[in-house]
Amino acid sequence: MRKINRSRHFRLYLLFTGLFISSLVVSNLIIQKFFYWYPFPSEINIAGVRLFELSVGILPYPITFLVTDVVSEIYGKKKASEMILAGIFASIFSLVIIFVSLEMPILPESPISNELFSKVFAASPLAIVGSMTAYFLAQTLDINLYHFLKRITKGRYLWLRNNTSTIISQFVDTSVIMVLFAAFGILEDWSLVLGFIMSGFLFKVIVAIVDTPIIYLIVFSYRRRYSLGNQQIIEF
Repeated sequence: MRKINRSRHFRLYLLFTGLFISSLVVSNLIIQKFFYWYPFPSEINIAGVRLFELSVGILPYPITFLVTDVVSEIYGKKKASEMILAGIFASIFSLVIIFVSLEMPILPESPISNELFSKVFAASPLAIVGSMTAYFLAQTLDINLYHFLKRITKGRYLWLRNNTSTIISQFVDTSVIMVLFAAFGILEDWSLVLGFIMSGFLFKVIVAIVDTPIIYLIVFSYRRRYSLGNQQIIEF
């Protein structure tokens, strides 16, 4: 086994954590813009449910599940859990900053009016609360299911634990967050909830399948370079 440079791996872990936190926080800040999933027309619906309409907040969000699976595989469950706690702290801190910013008196010369600023960011605290609730449930499920599958398969079938844990946890995440958004008034029409759940879940399933080769590339590179077995992790 190659000698492991622990300080180097700590720096790599910090990079994974930075990618995770930035993806999580920005997904909450941009959540109020909605779009239709090109190239599908927005008019498509099944049984009266409009599909392929999503919030732009969904774009960076699947990255968080990709990163937690990679960190779980390479650094273990404990480090993945610590990263999630860091994400919760960062989101709560961003919530505080938004509250303070909304209360600051505005200059007449400000290029953005107080009304416009409030319209963009006033719903963010509710979005963050809803997102954090769904995120905590989904990420906890993702990590525990991932390691359960890793244990019973003795470290084999990376594709199975990655896709199974991500797809199930993403369904929980999408369902919880859309129901809470409707309850908080971010979605003004409850009839839109089912469509957003179906569209969001379909998008996340496709992303989970597409990112499987990326996980294999990263994990295989680590295992080969440091002669790690299927059950071994890097500790620092």
